[in-house]
Amino acid sequence: MVKTKTIFVCQECGTQSPKWIGKCAGCDAWNSYVEEAFSPARQSSTAGTVFKDNPVLLKDVSIAEENRYLTGISELDNVMGGGIVPGAVTLIGGNPGIGKSTLSLQIGCALSRKDYKVLYVSGEESIKQTRMRAERLGAHDNKSLYIVNQTDLNIILDHIKNLAPDIVVIDSIQVVHQPEIASSPGSVSQVRECSSLLTNVAKAAGISLFIIGHVTKEGMLAGPRVLEHIVDTVLYFEGERYSSYRVLRATKNRFGSTNEIGVFEMQSTGLAEVSNPSEIFLSERPHNASGSVVVPILEGTRPFLVEIQGLVSRSSFGVVRQKAQGFDANRLALLVAVLEKRMDLNLQDKDIFLNVVGGVRVMDPAADLAVCMAISSALLDRPIAFDTVVLGEVGLSSEVRSVSQIVPRIHEAEKLGFKRCIVPRNNLKAGDALKTKTIEIVPVENLREAKDLLS
Repeated sequence: MVKTKTIFVCQECGTQSPKWIGKCAGCDAWNSYVEEAFSPARQSSTAGTVFKDNPVLLKDVSIAEENRYLTGISELDNVMGGGIVPGAVTLIGGNPGIGKSTLSLQIGCALSRKDYKVLYVSGEESIKQTRMRAERLGAHDNKSLYIVNQTDLNIILDHIKNLAPDIVVIDSIQVVHQPEIASSPGSVSQVRECSSLLTNVAKAAGISLFIIGHVTKEGMLAGPRVLEHIVDTVLYFEGERYSSYRVLRATKNRFGSTNEIGVFEMQSTGLAEVSNPSEIFLSERPHNASGSVVVPILEGTRPFLVEIQGLVSRSSFGVVRQKAQGFDANRLALLVAVLEKRMDLNLQDKDIFLNVVGGVRVMDPAADLAVCMAISSALLDRPIAFDTVVLGEVGLSSEVRSVSQIVPRIHEAEKLGFKRCIVPRNNLKAGDALKTKTIEIVPVENLREAKDLLS
């Protein structure tokens, strides 16, 4: 009889300890240790696998292009790198209620219409609840979409073996459990073991596997970090809880770029694609309002315009506040310091609030100049012309540095009817490529020149 003992495992990073401790030594998380049963004689069912493939010359490896499954959801196909690769394992994460299960069911329905066999494993909803959601999505009449409500991993693997599907969706990995492991579902041991077994089966049978994962309050995927390492693609859903727009972003992709994003709108019939995000994000922009600036940002190869709003007010407390929604707070603090030091703007006793409209998170350095212009406009109460877009990276000496891919950014602004574009002077090296018939190019070299362009 194998003797079983208990250990304490950190639910954030998987670090083990023989006794309970308050702060994890691996990830510095507090109160994250949970007691779990542990059998020292037992080996993982995924361990001991012997690979008998012989080494081959690199030049002899076939690089024929892999056929991909096209879902017909262009926003998703672009983020995945041109479709779903057979045998690929994709992890989908996001806040509760943001649309992970809805997107997964839409993927299954779209592929089943193309005669691919899909198995949807719903561990959190009954079959009737899933059918009701499919009716709401208008996708309940598919002939090759199979649904099962199951959380036992062994039974799930039997269903996969008997059905031999092309695509499998696990909703979600936190409720699936391996009976041989004594710990509760959702623990580090269960998530790691179940994910490894499902991944091995998917790779061996060439099944495209989608795994839905919960996130922590910090917005990171719950469970051990090994979960993100063993999968091929990691997709995150971003968006405000009370906003109807969702952004799908790939943080890891072995079969494509991680720079592409997909934009969706949550409707009563499911997630609808947004083919022109620029028009959506600017549809409610106010006229002649100080602190409102439009910037053409670039996500991968896709340019679109977003509105950045700034608000500056006198602080009512002893310590000023700098809050940013959709923009890096540390970057905001740096730009505020540049404005105060180089531009002689009195911001030391002011609360500063910054918002990127539409729930988009901007990481493009080309938005620096727009942020500085929004703050300056709000402080001085001098609006920027409604038909003007701003882009440029700002250095610590208040210089405006050039940005990449400026031509598609300007063309996107031109399509939406903007008449003037404030750009870094060094970007004029593009020459004739920047010359357009309907938009005026205004070069600036530093922040002071840009501030003089305020109304």
